[in-house]
Amino acid sequence: MAPKQKKKSSRRKKSPKPILAASEDMEPVNMESMGHPEIYPLVLTTKTQEIFNCRIDEDITDEQPYKLINKEDIFEDLRNRAAVSDFHPVKKIVQEYPGNELLLVYDKDFKYGLNFYLIGTEEGKENYLNPPEVSEEQEEYKEYIPEDVYIYKPPVSKPWVSLGSEKEIEEESVTESTKQITYMISRKRSEFGAPIKFSDQNASSVKDAYIECTAYPDKNFTLKQLEKDVGMQVIPQIKDISTQTKWTYPKNATTQYYPREFSEEEKETLKQSKPLVDFLNNASISVEIALQQNEITNTFIDDWKHLAEEEGTFGDKTDTHLKEYQSFTDLHSPTEKMITCVSWHPTIYGLIAVSVAVRLSFEDRVHFSGKLLLQPSLILFWSFSDPIHPQLMLESPDDIFCFKFCPSDPNIIAGGCINGQIVMWDITAHADRIENIKGGGSRSKKATLKPMFLLEPESNKEAMYIRHCAVSSIENGHKRVITDIHWLSDTFEINRMGSVFENRSGICCQLVTCSADCTICFWDIRPQKPLTPQTTEKKKEESIEIPFDVPSTFLHLDLSWKPLTKLKLSKGETSLDHCPTKISLNEDHLLCKTQDKMLAQSKTAKAEEMNPYHNLESGVANLLKPIDDFCTKFFVGTEEGEVIYTDWKMERDPETGRFMPKKPVNLHTIHDGIVHTIQRSPFYDDIILTVGGWNVAIWKESVMTGPLLQSCCAPKRYTSGHWSLTRPGVFYIGREDGYIDIWDLLEKTHEPAQSQNICITMITCIKPWIFSPKQQFIAIADYYGTLHILEIPWTLSRPSANEMTSINHYFEREVKHLEYVEQRKKIREQEKKEMEQEMAKKKVKIYQKSKEQMEAELKMDYESYLELEKTVLINLGLIKVTEKGSYLDVM
Repeated sequence: MAPKQKKKSSRRKKSPKPILAASEDMEPVNMESMGHPEIYPLVLTTKTQEIFNCRIDEDITDEQPYKLINKEDIFEDLRNRAAVSDFHPVKKIVQEYPGNELLLVYDKDFKYGLNFYLIGTEEGKENYLNPPEVSEEQEEYKEYIPEDVYIYKPPVSKPWVSLGSEKEIEEESVTESTKQITYMISRKRSEFGAPIKFSDQNASSVKDAYIECTAYPDKNFTLKQLEKDVGMQVIPQIKDISTQTKWTYPKNATTQYYPREFSEEEKETLKQSKPLVDFLNNASISVEIALQQNEITNTFIDDWKHLAEEEGTFGDKTDTHLKEYQSFTDLHSPTEKMITCVSWHPTIYGLIAVSVAVRLSFEDRVHFSGKLLLQPSLILFWSFSDPIHPQLMLESPDDIFCFKFCPSDPNIIAGGCINGQIVMWDITAHADRIENIKGGGSRSKKATLKPMFLLEPESNKEAMYIRHCAVSSIENGHKRVITDIHWLSDTFEINRMGSVFENRSGICCQLVTCSADCTICFWDIRPQKPLTPQTTEKKKEESIEIPFDVPSTFLHLDLSWKPLTKLKLSKGETSLDHCPTKISLNEDHLLCKTQDKMLAQSKTAKAEEMNPYHNLESGVANLLKPIDDFCTKFFVGTEEGEVIYTDWKMERDPETGRFMPKKPVNLHTIHDGIVHTIQRSPFYDDIILTVGGWNVAIWKESVMTGPLLQSCCAPKRYTSGHWSLTRPGVFYIGREDGYIDIWDLLEKTHEPAQSQNICITMITCIKPWIFSPKQQFIAIADYYGTLHILEIPWTLSRPSANEMTSINHYFEREVKHLEYVEQRKKIREQEKKEMEQEMAKKKVKIYQKSKEQMEAELKMDYESYLELEKTVLINLGLIKVTEKGSYLDVM
């Protein structure tokens, strides 16, 4: 009920009336499925426990784990707090209760899922307060019954719950598809009741009296049955057999026997017998064939099990959508905020952290800067047990746009601000409060989803605010908003030149960030120089002024933290630089995989014994040991939609002699907008997913010609994305219209397999999480500040038997296709060059021939001109022709 109330209240924060109206229609949840319809689980917060004097370990103890509450007190609480009251879900039960006092029981072991439960009937209250007495004969009988004896429990009738089988029955039912033919026979009214006389006559003597109906094929009624649905069900033969036995007490008894063996004479006689030899000769062939068949095929494989698995993965269409599980919204915030980053706690189940920022443009931020300084910028910790109140709030100097838990110690958190500063928190002092409720809680180790993050009764809201330990220097850090942050692995570290060495401290102590100021910075949380006695005395003097609630873990970094090295991605010939938004290092060197949760838990246990972050100076003086053959290349996404593959290692400029960043190895402009996501696949270290603009692309690190997959333009811009944690071919993409596209490469590669609407505004972040092998969740944050927790269905969480191999083959085919396209480009370029050379040769030949023809034509024209001139002169009498054929000029 709480998540639904939360979701409705997020749309209209100022009026709680829709929450009350919606919740009154909801029926209270009882434990009828567990055989206790009179029990109604409840969550009582610290304030409610104080109102009704039912505080844990004070008013309610192990000796008396219950409390009788007056009915009128509950009505008064409902009138005062309305829908905020913890008894509001069971308001109807309280109104219908016949008595004056209700029994409230503390559920210490979370048997029914919550910390308290209410008994809604008088009979149930009397059975709990005065349990029926057991007779002495039954107690003596129980002493003789061993613990491993099976006790029969009669089945309890339950109401029938529809699981969608009616739709399958309707689909399998046979319906008539052909059109019915209707005949109408009529006669005159005057002929009704007239006598009829029948007589015989010759059919051939009367015209048209004999008609022969011969059979002929009619296409309209000729149907071919191509497929036939036949339903079959095999049921065993049922036999009712009853018997009665007299049970006796078990007794320890032993027996001993000897096997029956042939004598030596019988063995010799049997070996020489002809029937045995004939049997062995006849049976040896069949045995050899059977042994060969056993080697070829596995006879013990369960075909039905694999068939059901394939059907559940591909054919089951009833469970393919994400189901909303819970939602969180900060109702106490005075300003409208959006969620910028989401991260599940690495070791505590059901705990998720989100960073929020004010929904204002740059001009509005400048205009309202005075008011914004009075409001704290927070990272909120939400728990499944309380969807209304955040459990912890981490304060920061400005709005946080990205943050990450430390892989070595989840109590260390690093975040990037909008003003370019890096903020560090240490919540080790609150580690006991964010783990299990009490040490003597449930002993069950089964992975059941239950509230595992409740504050102790002594805590108050003021203690939930946690101040930061240190912030970086404003002058030497980033100048604009930090868009991405990552912890480097605890196996290596880098120096100012970008060279890789073995980690001297054995913990994650370096960070990498990228910002909109066109820089990528590497940071080290350890002190760069050994401390002198003077600095130690100064540190002691300064430690007096430190507030008591701020740990001194990173005191040496506060306001003086500078980046270890800076990188700028130059655009080449121009003086401009690329503006990075997201980065992705090699996943082998980043401890952010979900499969490493157990490793993080073990590191947390070691950190509790002796936290290495409290002594960061140790190991700094050790010698650096270089690591050979280390890949220092990484992927970068920019604001212009470019995907860059570059190297963080510096090289010396031959002209100036300075160490400069290397030129990018490769650059592709695939996206037509800001790159919001660059993430490596959790199953393939060299497969990268990029999301930006209106399309999605999948890359392979060793292929530099282009992406393996590039989607077409979507109807709306993409804003975020994430790989599935259990299926290699599935990833989730968020859009600006509130829809989420689910891609399944086994089903479709040119478009999303399905799209589902989550909210009415832009999706800002997506983070899946594995709770158990049978249950997975995905956290989706939107622009209006609501965090949606949805349950991933079985078809999207469980991979098929050969999905890993199929996806690997698909990527290999795409690589071969890119190689083929590249080869064809080279061939086409070579053919184009050859064609140009041939055309040039033909032009030269045509030019030479036309010149010779032009000279011949000019010569012929000149000769014809001379003949015409002579003819004209002769006709004019200016020239006379002699007898010898020569011309004589009269003039």
